[in-house]
Amino acid sequence: MTPVQLTTPVESLPGLSPRQAGGLRSLNITNLGRLVAYLPLRHERIEAEAPIADLAPDQNASARGQITATRIVRAGRPRIEAVLHDGTGRLDLVWFNMLFLRERILPGVRLRVQGKTKLRGGGLQMANPKWEVLRPGEEEPPEQDEHMRAVYPATEEFKSGQIAAAIRAAAAPAFPLIEDHLPEAFRRERHLPELREAYRMQHFAADEGEVLVSRRRLAYDELLMLQLGVHMKRAHLRDTLRAPALKWNTAIDRHIRDRLPFTLTPGQDAAVREIAADLSRETPANRLLQGDVGSGKTVVALYAMLMAVASDLQASLMAPTEILAEQHFASIGRMLEGSRVRVELLTGATPRDERADMLARLAAGDVDILIGTHALLTESVKFKDLAVAIIDEQHRFGVVQRAGLREKASDDRSTPHVLVMTATPIPRTLAITLFGDLDISTVTGLPPGRRPIKTLTLTSEKRAQVYDEVNARINLGQQAFVVVPAIDASGPLPDLSGACEPKDAPPLRDVRTVADELQRIDLPGRRIGVMHGQLSRASRENVMDRFRRREIDVLVATTVIEVGVDVPNAAVMVVEQADRFGLAQLHQLRGRVGRGAADSLCYLIADPATDEARERLKAIARTTDGFELAEKDLEIRGPGEVFGSRQSGLPPFKVADLTRDRELLGMARRDAAAWIARSPRLDRPEEQLLLRRTLKAFGEHLGLADVG
Repeated sequence: MTPVQLTTPVESLPGLSPRQAGGLRSLNITNLGRLVAYLPLRHERIEAEAPIADLAPDQNASARGQITATRIVRAGRPRIEAVLHDGTGRLDLVWFNMLFLRERILPGVRLRVQGKTKLRGGGLQMANPKWEVLRPGEEEPPEQDEHMRAVYPATEEFKSGQIAAAIRAAAAPAFPLIEDHLPEAFRRERHLPELREAYRMQHFAADEGEVLVSRRRLAYDELLMLQLGVHMKRAHLRDTLRAPALKWNTAIDRHIRDRLPFTLTPGQDAAVREIAADLSRETPANRLLQGDVGSGKTVVALYAMLMAVASDLQASLMAPTEILAEQHFASIGRMLEGSRVRVELLTGATPRDERADMLARLAAGDVDILIGTHALLTESVKFKDLAVAIIDEQHRFGVVQRAGLREKASDDRSTPHVLVMTATPIPRTLAITLFGDLDISTVTGLPPGRRPIKTLTLTSEKRAQVYDEVNARINLGQQAFVVVPAIDASGPLPDLSGACEPKDAPPLRDVRTVADELQRIDLPGRRIGVMHGQLSRASRENVMDRFRRREIDVLVATTVIEVGVDVPNAAVMVVEQADRFGLAQLHQLRGRVGRGAADSLCYLIADPATDEARERLKAIARTTDGFELAEKDLEIRGPGEVFGSRQSGLPPFKVADLTRDRELLGMARRDAAAWIARSPRLDRPEEQLLLRRTLKAFGEHLGLADVG
């Protein structure tokens, strides 16, 4: 008989029936290794089997006894109810949607049951308990001691108990085959169990202590491998690639500052000096520029791009949407008006003839700064000498897009300096996870003239009161934004908050409906404009120009105005159905006002139906500090929803939890930095297993193919 290996297909594992093997395959568990790596979602503590009289409410309990009565209830949720007696007391049992049990759960039958006890009608009840028949004439199984039960991710067809039974039947031979990638002394220092022991304890935990110890080891492994990959990438970039060292001296610094529309704030000045020091070296800059709403990051980015221009080289700025790219193009164009700097805009909407001419000039070096969307990544876009690549709203791009800009360099050994920006303040935990390969600069403070914003949360019953205030502000010569969740009620209605939508949630307010209501009912006679992503570029530009020229009193929009829009005369922001937006979005939207001389207001109209939505609204009303809100958002929604796992490139953790494992992440980061300092490529013989597992877990996510 062939010895069992981790690669042995589930159909060939001794102890597994064809039905079990088929069920495992339906979960993509194809071999013994995958079976052992299929970890429980959670563990339940099952109390020792006890007499019914000793059971207490709200515990996972076991008991045995005789069924004395049953009945079928078809009204409401169909169910079978039964009464279990053991001589000491009575336990009520109920199974919902399982009427087929009426042929097996009968008066006189002895059962052992296991489940959660609840107080119902003055007595104890178990709903949908696990059960087994104790047959007369057969020796009854011994009473169960207190134990832990593993609960697995399952399907309707192949349930957690069936997965657990398959693991019990087949997993034992796997544990001795699991090789550890961490040295024994390293594990001992950090109080980590062997890898095989960690897997054994996850599946067959004797107590809660073993659950915690094994989880800590497996979570640490994920975080360590992620950080090893991050530091390998960083070492590769700094040790093997070169970027152009840009000119930077007092004369260039003064010339750039004279071109900017205002004196830099202390926060901007500190960020500029960090970035300029990076760009003046051959070591490729790889820096994240973050700051709160309105802190003036675009000016800092422009300084970096003008350093490239001063060195007769090129720069690019990539934004996630056409609207944001257009806004950057317009604002940078205004700041550079009258200069000889040649700035162009490239998006998917750029006409073919115009695009061909622009790309020819770009390749010849006749374009200094190219602003655009993902279109910058296409193969046809070729720079003559790209020195600085800036990515705005970095969390909306993945690592692959960042690497794509690096490939715009002129040869394999050169790379542009990369600066990524975000107007969404990032909690430290996420910063070192999502952007662990980046240095971080934070623009603190606000430019002169930014006004505090008062935030008020009101229910929809007070909507008329809100628009009375908007009307009063228009009478004073001010303007307002009204933001709604949807473009058209007849189209798809997105959930913008990242939270689950309550089943009875009201329909989303949409641009067309709200604009019509304002024109007819709330703000008759006022000039109402609309703005959303389905308008053509020319229409969007026309609307924004009219709004800036004060030809529109109220702009009804979707979140297209979330970032980059600067209209100092707009002093009121109204967000309809604010509970449908995430905290970061609400903070960004609020930041569209408070840019002029008038005191600004932000009204959040909402009828929150969930605790999470209420928490978000309380948080946004309490503080205007974006970094505090970012931490709160992480706490409320977790990392997978703060940015959206797919688009942000959030790493695929199976065990680690960034909100729960912050200390573990810190330890893993320190360990990885020290390890890569000793062995930048993990190419020692004893590191080969660790390298393979790191590449398998995070190689694609981190773009490690070019590291080797």
